[in-house]
Amino acid sequence: MKNLVIVESPAKAKTIGKFLGKNYTVKASVGHVRDLPKSKLGIDIDNNFEPNYITIRGKGDVIKELKKEAKKADNVFLATDPDREGEAISWHLANILKLDDSKDIRIEFNEITKDAIKKASKNPRKINLNVVDAQQARRMLDRLVGYNISPLLWKKIEKGLSAGRVQSVALKLVIDKERQIIDFKPEEYWSLDLELKKERKKIVAKYIGKIINEKISKGKINNEEEVNAIISSIDEKTIPVYKINKTKSHSRPSAPFTTSSLQQEANRKLNFTARKTMMLAQQLYEGISIKGEGSVGLVTYIRTDSNRLSDEAMSSVKDYILSNYGEKYFKSRVFTKSKKNESKVQDAHEAIRPTSVLRSPESIKDNLSNDQFKLYSLIWKRFVACQMTDAIYDVTKVILNSNNNIFEINGRILAFNGYKAVYNYKDGSEDKILPDIGEQDKLEIIKINPEQHFTQPPARYTEASLIKDLEEKGIGRPSTYAPTISTITNRDYVIKDKGNLLPTDMGFLVTEMMEKYFPEIINEKFTAEMEDNLDEIATGKTDWHDVIKNFYKDFKSYLDIAEKEMEKIEIKDEVSDVQCENCGEYMVVKKGRYGKFLACPNYPECKNTKPLKEKEAAEETNETCEKCGSKMLKRKGRYGDFLACSNYPECKNTKPIVKELDVDCPQCGHKLAIKYSKAGRRFFGCTNYPDCNFLSWYEPTNEKCKNCGSMMVLKNNKATCTNKNCSSKE
Repeated sequence: MKNLVIVESPAKAKTIGKFLGKNYTVKASVGHVRDLPKSKLGIDIDNNFEPNYITIRGKGDVIKELKKEAKKADNVFLATDPDREGEAISWHLANILKLDDSKDIRIEFNEITKDAIKKASKNPRKINLNVVDAQQARRMLDRLVGYNISPLLWKKIEKGLSAGRVQSVALKLVIDKERQIIDFKPEEYWSLDLELKKERKKIVAKYIGKIINEKISKGKINNEEEVNAIISSIDEKTIPVYKINKTKSHSRPSAPFTTSSLQQEANRKLNFTARKTMMLAQQLYEGISIKGEGSVGLVTYIRTDSNRLSDEAMSSVKDYILSNYGEKYFKSRVFTKSKKNESKVQDAHEAIRPTSVLRSPESIKDNLSNDQFKLYSLIWKRFVACQMTDAIYDVTKVILNSNNNIFEINGRILAFNGYKAVYNYKDGSEDKILPDIGEQDKLEIIKINPEQHFTQPPARYTEASLIKDLEEKGIGRPSTYAPTISTITNRDYVIKDKGNLLPTDMGFLVTEMMEKYFPEIINEKFTAEMEDNLDEIATGKTDWHDVIKNFYKDFKSYLDIAEKEMEKIEIKDEVSDVQCENCGEYMVVKKGRYGKFLACPNYPECKNTKPLKEKEAAEETNETCEKCGSKMLKRKGRYGDFLACSNYPECKNTKPIVKELDVDCPQCGHKLAIKYSKAGRRFFGCTNYPDCNFLSWYEPTNEKCKNCGSMMVLKNNKATCTNKNCSSKE
């Protein structure tokens, strides 16, 4: 009997083919074969939102080959990925190949190993049409949002922009974080450290509070007056030990990886982007050629919300730990799924783990690329560590008292490594060894170190922290995190700066438009509730037509209002200092499919274009570098001109070029100037910074509000009062 098995990728087909034997032919669909058309909406709104699927361009030869093989086979089995997307691909394949989807034609497996494939081939099931409907609903929701709002943004703002059901919410999170940073008001506080000496070893004690009513009351130092009062009340030569506390602390291993936690940890530990992590994980899942074994899947399915481990996996890792580390290192731990509203398909998945614990990273290192090895090591070590005992630390706290001023010294030593024998990435928990200190000791004070600080604004998102927030808020699904972040960066809504995600002017502008005209679309609660609706479709509790219908009713009203009321925003091209050789005009910077380029502003009369040179020749100035005395050069940067030392790279001094305005600061009277944030967003700040921290994102004027006397700024070309409690507009 001849059997045809269809999978998604050629790599997977190659791996599976060697497991099934001569009676099976394994072919790849190379991803989706049908989709909504790119040239139009493809959804019949008047006919109960029926989708109009067409064959994807370029898939003709693939489909022809699959039809040819299907005719020769007695049985056709569909073995696409075990998730909603895979279920939908199987349904589309069944439609194209005219297979009966009421029969057992679907094969599902969580790992690409011989045992898993053999077992799955003997237990086919029907295509789960509820799961297919959930995928269709998601696809149509995304299409309705993207294909209606994006053209509106092109028309009103600039071509090439886009909006999306998950993408726009993710961007708003980044924007909201930046707003918190902008609105943040720093508060002063002080730290007070004592540099001490014991047995020729220097140690540092930190001020933590005072003794009040014979109890230690922790408190912070708010200003210089308070810190000076404490310094004047302590003995400047020695400080006695008040108490020594010795305790044990436990560090527990983390659960095995879900898709989200893998992306976060790979970003933190390996500096991998979410996109890179998923690409490498896919390679490990689909199959790597291992010497002596051939092509074999090294990890289980990589798109999962579950922390669950199979009984077989638990048994194998227990044997491995007992054999290699001993009984004192083993502790059985059961991890449950991390989401309350996972569908049954998601719940069927295990956590991401190695398909065989016996394939240690070092044993197969020669078969992997450097990056594959790093990611596989992370997955393997996390899996083994999760069934190991806690790491135990001996913690010592030395409390010092000088005239009721309490200082503390902390020490910590790893007493038993436990799971850290395997999962030993640096995490800031390294040993801090103290000299031998007794309760009767007095420690010599070498130096008293007061230091002024200011509270810091919230940290900007990294890829890892954004994914964590998206997951916690229920926005999107594991498979959407990487493409979502790629989209908002590729659209230049967000840029990366030292691993942080910084919104651009365009990111702010698009979000402000979405907030004004499509508040529900970028409401994180609404987006999370929609994910719950999709889960209910997947479990057969809700009909997908009802979900789409309810969504579109409100969405259409938002769309109609936006079409009528959204004003066209003029985005001026950035003018370069390069003259057009044909007509003499200064060329402007334009965006094209392949990046930025220079174009003549006299288009279409003059159609001259040329590549944009990233580094133009530096212009010498009369200023000298305050660090080394060399000449400062005027250079062009991503966010405008700046001064840089000509002695680079020996001297890396740079400073911004501040364009001063003839407008007085309303707080201190100094002049205001045009400045740029790290994200490239223009703002207006005081030249007396940091003594004066006045800041405005809108162009200031010398006019005063007739109502309250505050400064007026130009907001959407209208003079607006800067006093939030004043509604005056002129």
